[in-house]
Amino acid sequence: MTQFAYIVDDDEAIRDSLGWLMQSRGIPCKTFASAEAFLEAWDASFAGCILLDIRMGEMSGNELFDYLIERGCRLPVIFLTGHGEVPLAVSTLKNGAFDFVEKPCNDNLLADRVLEAFNLDDERRKAAAQASLVKGRLARLTPREKLVMERILAGKLNKVIAYELNIGMRTVEVHRASLFQKMGVRTAVELARVVMSSSDDPSLESPGGAENNSR
Repeated sequence: MTQFAYIVDDDEAIRDSLGWLMQSRGIPCKTFASAEAFLEAWDASFAGCILLDIRMGEMSGNELFDYLIERGCRLPVIFLTGHGEVPLAVSTLKNGAFDFVEKPCNDNLLADRVLEAFNLDDERRKAAAQASLVKGRLARLTPREKLVMERILAGKLNKVIAYELNIGMRTVEVHRASLFQKMGVRTAVELARVVMSSSDDPSLESPGGAENNSR
């Protein structure tokens, strides 16, 4: 997937300057003259980062940022600000912006931050893909396998799981082997690592001790 620096600024001279800068560093880019123009083109397949002027015509950069977040856009955003806008830019960092750069900016610094934003975007996409993979594997588990898994993640021994679920030890072992196969893991530690790193369901988090529950 090609990553782009999406330059959103209503000043044509700045758009041209930033476009030239990105091209000189071998960074693919696309330019937009307004927040509205970017929204018209944007979809979830966009990859890379957004260089966003904080003050523009009808829709400001800040308003566009909020709008995108509400719609699940996770592209890193670097705000471009004037001197008097720094306090406003700082507040955007608290809301999840990647960075802000004061105009006129250091060309090399800005290009380096764009590349760092690309790396962050790539990491987020890989994490999202892993989470989707784990979610699909979890969906394949039977209700009983999920009950066994929750207890494994809580660090409980097989004999305790058997007692709590009122089933035999052998049945617990069968469910354990089946869910390990479906989840693509070999040990309770691997299971805990996969689930905890990819799930937003706190009920599946392990409090520790999953490594010693095989008996």
